[in-house]
Amino acid sequence: MRDVHLSLGRGAARVHILKGISLEIGAGEAIGLVGPSGSGKSTLLMTMAGLERPDSGQIAIGGERIDHLGEDALARFRGERIGIVFQSFHLIPTMTALENVAIPLELAGRADAFATAKRELVGVGLGERLSHYPGQLSGGEQQRVALARALAPDPRILVADEPTGNLDEASGSKIIDLMFALKRERGGTLVLVTHDSGLAARCDRMIRLRSGLIEGAPEARVEAAQ
Repeated sequence: MRDVHLSLGRGAARVHILKGISLEIGAGEAIGLVGPSGSGKSTLLMTMAGLERPDSGQIAIGGERIDHLGEDALARFRGERIGIVFQSFHLIPTMTALENVAIPLELAGRADAFATAKRELVGVGLGERLSHYPGQLSGGEQQRVALARALAPDPRILVADEPTGNLDEASGSKIIDLMFALKRERGGTLVLVTHDSGLAARCDRMIRLRSGLIEGAPEARVEAAQ
């Protein structure tokens, strides 16, 4: 990211949230984004994942400028390269765990959608829950389904916005251990928004935001000039 600005809202309610963010994240890194509520960390995560468009500045992933992509191309890019896990699980209540993971793959034209979905659910310890609906699963199990769905396309980048925010401590700890274990196995990049400084400390690098700016940590201000 280079000199990224983003505002949200309209007219007098428009708020300047990201105020010139320059940041480089290396392939395979685990990054913890921390900061007080309203500091812009979730907006930064959504912007780097292509879910929010910057007002100005550049965002490149693997050398490709995603800020230049049209909506359809950007959606395809996200579907193939970026897995996203939210605080709220965003599962479809009328679909089983297997269907929730398989449907995005089917929409992307994958012939092996259900086989891949089953493999991913087994990988997160839900091999016995394939036919269960979200309402029949605990919060921790629902987040595992969401994690399996994010990982099913085998993305090189996983971004997670407070993934343990709706879970009790024990369930949250299991989800985090699982995310780091899967990252090690697959060698991907992990970007994690969290209020938990202990969790952020498990990452390779911690980036602190305050009022839409990166605070301190000059190594986090590297310009993507190469």
